[in-house]
Amino acid sequence: MRSRGKNSPSDKELTGSLLLAHPSLRDPNFRKSVVLLSSHSDEGAMGVVLNRPIGRTLGNLDASFALGPLDDVPVYAGGPVQSEQVILCAWQVQAGSDGFRLYFGIDVEKAAALRGNESMEIRAFLGYSGWTAGQLENELEQQTWVLASVGTDLLEFAADESLWRGLLSGVDPEWKILAEEPDDPSVN
Repeated sequence: MRSRGKNSPSDKELTGSLLLAHPSLRDPNFRKSVVLLSSHSDEGAMGVVLNRPIGRTLGNLDASFALGPLDDVPVYAGGPVQSEQVILCAWQVQAGSDGFRLYFGIDVEKAAALRGNESMEIRAFLGYSGWTAGQLENELEQQTWVLASVGTDLLEFAADESLWRGLLSGVDPEWKILAEEPDDPSVN
């Protein structure tokens, strides 16, 4: 995992970056979350939470997907904005080249075509996470998020809280201590 080194709003182009919730963040929408930013500009930012599986697939969420090529695609809670909207995403982490290819908000036909590529990860998200102009930069200044780049280890962790813990631990040894902290300090 490569860290950007600092939480700097001057890093204007964050598309394709990961936002790791700061361990002190208590907002239930983002507590211990990993957000993949699909777009970032002066007008705002959006992305999806990668580690909130809802325990369903597209096929059992929507009968129109049943028995089709996307039947077993896992569904995640992508964020609090438009949580009834299904967003299809695919990405590929290219080992050895630090390359990352993201397809966000793709149609069913494109997702089905990409499904044939074994190195392509396909997921469905209900809703997304969004920030208005300047909002994300302000949150970065307030150290609400830890910025990280997508690395080849992204898919090595389960898509739950352990993803957040593993990625945050990879940024810096100090983050590892905070990531491993129990929610209830009395059980420490």
